[in-house]
Amino acid sequence: MGGGMVSMVFTDIEGSTVLLRRLGDRYLDALEGHRRILRAVWATYGGTEMGTEGDSFFVVFPTADDAVRAAVDGQRGLAEHRWPGGERLRVRMGIHTGTPGVYDGDYWGMDVHLAARIGAAAQGGQIVVSAITAQLAQLSDGVTLRDLGTHHLKDIPEPEHLFQVTIDGLQADFPPPRSLGTSTSLPTPATPLLGREQDLERILDLLGQPDVRLVTLTGPGGSGKTRLAIGAASKVPGAVYFVPLAAATSESVMWSTIAEVLDVPPRERGRIVAYLAQRTLLLVLDNLEQLPEADKVVAEIIEGAGHVKIVATSRRALGLVGEYQHPVGPLPVADEESAAVQLFMERARAVQPAFELTPDVVAICRRLDGLALAIELCAPRVRLLSAKELLARVGQSLDIASTSSVTPERQRTLRATIAWSYELLGPEHRRTFRRLSVFSGGADLAAIQEVATGVDPLDAVAELHDANLITLAEGPEGTRVELLETIHRYATDELQITDEAEAIHRHHAGYYADLAERLEIQKKTMAEPPVEHARIDLDNFRAALDWATDHDLRTALRLCSDIGWVWQLGAYHAESRHWHEQVVAAAGTTPSPELAACLRGLSNLLLMQGETDRGYEVAARSLAMARELDDAAGIAFGMTVLGSAQRQQGELDAARETLTEAVERLRNLDDSWRLARVLGHLGGIEEALGHLDRAEELLRESLSISESLGDAFEVTIHGQNLAYLLALADRVEDAAELARRLTPTVVALASPTLTMAFSNTAMNILLRLGDPAGAAELFGAEEAMGERLEIPNPYAEEELAEALELAGDALSRPDWERHRLAGRTERLEDLLLRLDF
Repeated sequence: MGGGMVSMVFTDIEGSTVLLRRLGDRYLDALEGHRRILRAVWATYGGTEMGTEGDSFFVVFPTADDAVRAAVDGQRGLAEHRWPGGERLRVRMGIHTGTPGVYDGDYWGMDVHLAARIGAAAQGGQIVVSAITAQLAQLSDGVTLRDLGTHHLKDIPEPEHLFQVTIDGLQADFPPPRSLGTSTSLPTPATPLLGREQDLERILDLLGQPDVRLVTLTGPGGSGKTRLAIGAASKVPGAVYFVPLAAATSESVMWSTIAEVLDVPPRERGRIVAYLAQRTLLLVLDNLEQLPEADKVVAEIIEGAGHVKIVATSRRALGLVGEYQHPVGPLPVADEESAAVQLFMERARAVQPAFELTPDVVAICRRLDGLALAIELCAPRVRLLSAKELLARVGQSLDIASTSSVTPERQRTLRATIAWSYELLGPEHRRTFRRLSVFSGGADLAAIQEVATGVDPLDAVAELHDANLITLAEGPEGTRVELLETIHRYATDELQITDEAEAIHRHHAGYYADLAERLEIQKKTMAEPPVEHARIDLDNFRAALDWATDHDLRTALRLCSDIGWVWQLGAYHAESRHWHEQVVAAAGTTPSPELAACLRGLSNLLLMQGETDRGYEVAARSLAMARELDDAAGIAFGMTVLGSAQRQQGELDAARETLTEAVERLRNLDDSWRLARVLGHLGGIEEALGHLDRAEELLRESLSISESLGDAFEVTIHGQNLAYLLALADRVEDAAELARRLTPTVVALASPTLTMAFSNTAMNILLRLGDPAGAAELFGAEEAMGERLEIPNPYAEEELAEALELAGDALSRPDWERHRLAGRTERLEDLLLRLDF
C-alpha cells in the first residue's frame, strides 16, 4: 500500500497479563483464536498488516469504510467465539484516517501516533475512532456512532474529538476513554477500598472547599495511603492526574515525572507551572517521603497554579502553610464484619474460593494491626495453611520481631509480615525476589531473566505474584514486574546482606548500558525513535548510572553517552548536564574512548546552553584525547563537535576547514549516520559564507543518507535545514511545501532544539510570503521557549535584525513588538500546527 489517505487500525487485548496468569498454557490457544478471527476480517476488507507484537495488531486499510467494517466484524467474531476456561477476550480497537509518511514500506508520522493513542484510549471490547474517520465512514445497518467528546491523548498536542462505534447486540456502555486527566487514567487497584468511608468523606469534603489546595495523607508504610488517594481521586469531578514518585530521588526527576504524566514537553519547571496555571485539575503526588525537596516543588505548584489542588501521600507531612493533614490509620478490626477481616476474606477467597470465616481470621487481622499491605501479603497463604496454622505462624514471626524497640510497632509488624512471606519462598524464589531490588521503576521479563534469574522468570514471577510480593503491569514490551516501595526497601536490605549484592548491581548496570546502546542503534535506523521503550526504563538508567559512577566508570561513561539522545528528545537538559559533569569529574584525566565520547556529549550540551567558550574547551579536550589514543573514529567525531563550537564562536573559515576534514575522515570510516550529520553542519557553514549552491548540494546529500538509514529525527533536521536554505535562495514556494510536510513530524518528535530551529525556518518563510505578523509571533514564542529551557540563542540579535529588514514597511517596529509579545504567551508547537504557508 502506497502513500495518500489511509485508515489505520490499532488493536490489543485488554488485561492480557491477567488473562495469561489465569489461563496458563491455554493462553496460547486464546491468542491463536484471536489472531485467526481478526486476520480473517482484515483480509476480507483489504487490510494490510503492518505489525503484530504479542497480542496487538497494526493494520492499514484503503478507506475508512473498510477499516470500520473490519473492526465491527472483528468485535462480533470475538464476542461469538468460545474461549478457553469460559473467559471472555476483550479487544480494544482504535481507528484514525490520515496521510502518514511512507518509508521503506512502513508508515510513520503524527497520524500513526494518533491512531495508536486512540487505540490505547479504548476500553476492551470498544471501537473508538477519530473525528475524521467518523466523518468519512459509511456505517452499515445496526452500527451507529456515539459522541465521546474531546480528550487529551498522550504525546498529541491538541485535544482530539473521539467517537465510539456502537454495534447492535454487543456491549454499548463503557467507562470513559483512557485519556489523560480522566479517572480512567488512574491506576487500577487490585483490591476494593474497604473500611475507608469516613476517610473518603473527610478528604472529599476538604477538596470541595475552595480555599483547600493541599491535602497530605500521612501514615506508616503499608497503611493504605496510595489506595485511599486513588479512591478519593476517582470521585473528584474534572481532570485528575496520578504521579507515581516512589522511584524519584531528586527535585529534577520529580519535575520530569510530573511533566511525563501531564504530557507537557519539554520537561522543565517553568513550562510545567505555566501549563498548570491555565488549568483546573487535581494532582495526586504519591510517595514523597524520600524526596527532601518535595515541599519546594509542591509549594511552587500551589503558588503558581491557582486552580490546581494536590493530594499527596507521604510518611510525614510536608510542613507547608495551608497544608491539611489526614492521618491514615490501620483498618478497624473490631469483629467479623470489620474492614480488615473483609479484606482478608476477599484476598483469601481469590486463591481458595471455599475458604470460610472463623474467629482465627479475626485474630490474624489483629496480629497484623489491621495494616492493609500486611493483610494482603498474609491472606494468600490460606492456599497452603488453615487459618489456625496461619495464626500460629504469624504469631511466631511477630513475637520474634517484637524484640526490637527501635521502630514503631506497626512498622515492625509490617516488616515481620514481609519477612514471613519471604521466608515461605523456596531458595530460588527468595534469591529472585531480593535481586529484583536492583531494578528501579520495574522491569520487563527480558531484563529480569538477564539480571536476576538467568532462566525464563515466568515461574518465579508467578510465585512472587501469588505471594503478593510483586505487582504486574503492562509495558511497551509486554509485562512489567514492579515492587511496592515498602517491599522494595525490604528486598534491598536482604540483597545488601548477601555476598552477591555488588555482582547483581554490576550486572544490572551492564544490562542497561547494553540496552541503551541497542536503543541508540535502533534510533538511527527507525522511522520513529524508540522513545517509549527508553522512557519507561529511565529510572533504571538513573539507578545504573548512580551505581556505576562509584563502582564502574567505563559503564557509567557508556551509559551517559548512549542515552544522551533520550535526554535531548525529552528535554531533560539539566539532568543530562548533571550526569555528564558528574561522570566526567569521576573519570579524571585517564584517556579512554568512552571518556572522549562523554566529553563530546558534554560539549554539545554546553553549546546548546550558550556556554560557547567552555563548550569549545571541552570539545578540544575530547579531540586531543582521541588523537592521543589514535582513535580514528573518535578523531572524526571530535572534529565534528569542535567545528560546531568554532561556528558558534563566529570562526566560519576555521569551522569549514575542521568540518571538511571530518567529512573526509568519515567517508573513509564508512559511518553513514555521522557523515550525514557532519555534511549538514558543513552545509550550514557554506550557507553562512554565501555559497548557497554548495550548501544545497551538501544538505541534499545529508538528507538522502538519512532517508536511506530510516532515521526520522535526522531526516527532519536535514529537511528543515534545507527548507531554510531554499527560503534564503528565494525559492519560497519550495521551502513552504517542504516545511508544510515536516511540521507534524517536528511537533511529534517533541525535541525543543529541533522545534526552535524549525520555528526560525518557518519565520523566514512567512516573512518572504508577506506575513510579518505571523513571523513576529513565532519569534516571540521561540524566544520564550528558549528562556524557559535555558537554551539561549547565540544568533538571536542577528536573526531579529534580518527579520526586521525583511519585514520592512509592511510592519512597523511597534506592531512587530506587539505581535512578538502575543507570541510569547503561546506554545510554540501550537503556533506551528496552526501555520498555513
